Amino acid sequence: MTGTTVLAVLCGGLLGAGLWTVFVRLPIMRRATFADRVAAQLRSIDGSSRLLRREPAAVTPFGPLERIVRPVMGEAVARLSRLSVGNVALSKRLAAAGSPQSVADFRAEQVVWAGVAFAGATAAGVSLAVSGRISALLAVLLVLAATTCGSAGRAYVLSSAVRRRQRRILSEFPSVADMMALAVGAGETAAGALERTAQLSRGALSDEFRLVLADSRAGTPFVGGLQRMADRVGLAPITRFVDGLVVALERGTPLADVLRAQAQDVRDVAKRELMEAAGRKEIGMMVPLVFGVLPFTVIFAVFPGVAALTLGL
Repeated sequence: MTGTTVLAVLCGGLLGAGLWTVFVRLPIMRRATFADRVAAQLRSIDGSSRLLRREPAAVTPFGPLERIVRPVMGEAVARLSRLSVGNVALSKRLAAAGSPQSVADFRAEQVVWAGVAFAGATAAGVSLAVSGRISALLAVLLVLAATTCGSAGRAYVLSSAVRRRQRRILSEFPSVADMMALAVGAGETAAGALERTAQLSRGALSDEFRLVLADSRAGTPFVGGLQRMADRVGLAPITRFVDGLVVALERGTPLADVLRAQAQDVRDVAKRELMEAAGRKEIGMMVPLVFGVLPFTVIFAVFPGVAALTLGL
């Protein structure tokens, strides 16, 4: 395939995409939403002129381009959200990462990442195809793979954020549990100890405690707020911590002893994981030792004897 053919295919594809965009945005092709249908009856609520309203704040330095792309981006995000079946699981992952984003915001970022990857791969594929280094089919496959990787990359970043936050929570939990045990031993209630700990400490677990207190002040039962925290974090030690608090509140079990025991359990788990990681590192260090250092040691030990035998012969 020559360069002229590739440029012709590219120009034809751009022309077709432009004509398709113009066609689908015609008034007869746009589906009126429920909000659009009732807007005429609710217009009296806002008496200001729509001509004098300010435009939404731009989030990119490309103001006019952003205003053109924003409706298309919003529609793409809405369609992607309808097609996806994992919105509930995604909302839990966002909560576990401590992100204030909604599912729609995350999907919008996925579309942006995929679009950037698509643009970069398209430019690279066209340049390589024009120069004759790769075929047109391989260029198309490159674009598809880059777009998929761009969308999956945002999900990978979210998973990494969840893992990092969970590690921080586990590292903070023993100290926070001991602080709560001291507060309860001094005469504080469970809610009071939780509030005092949230005020005096900083970290991911303290942020979760503040969310529990905010839910409690908003009318959610204290136990229900703790259960929601356990669901957000998704860690077994935090779930056992919440269960211990609930049992202590319902049955009158000494709460300080429960908190100290749970803190010690988490410390033991951390020590065991550290020992397991050290064992894995030790096994990994055997590979360069056996296949790198040991052969050279044998060569240096055997070579003088072999050289002496050779010279003697």
